Amino acid sequence: MFNVDMADKLKLLGDRTRLTILGLLKDKEWCVCDLVGILNMSQPGVSQHLRKLKAQGIVNETRRRQWVYYSLNVEDKPSYASLLRFSRRVSRQSASICGS
Repeated sequence: MFNVDMADKLKLLGDRTRLTILGLLKDKEWCVCDLVGILNMSQPGVSQHLRKLKAQGIVNETRRRQWVYYSLNVEDKPSYASLLRFSRRVSRQSASICGS
């Protein structure tokens, strides 16, 4: 039987914007102000997605003066790390099938 915890994780990662944010965070930390420009979203919209990811412990938040920076935090969360690896693999396969 599929457990509720895994269903919640899949629901959290089932959002395209959150997956994009996590993909960006895998390489370096980002400030909300930078993510707003990259995602072409409002600051409250980006912050809402980051709040959900932070609530599950997937991202870390670091304050530097008036700016807040986010980084990926899945080293001690094997189920999230596995889901993210799977997501990247599926994305690459989809891109090669579509000719991107």
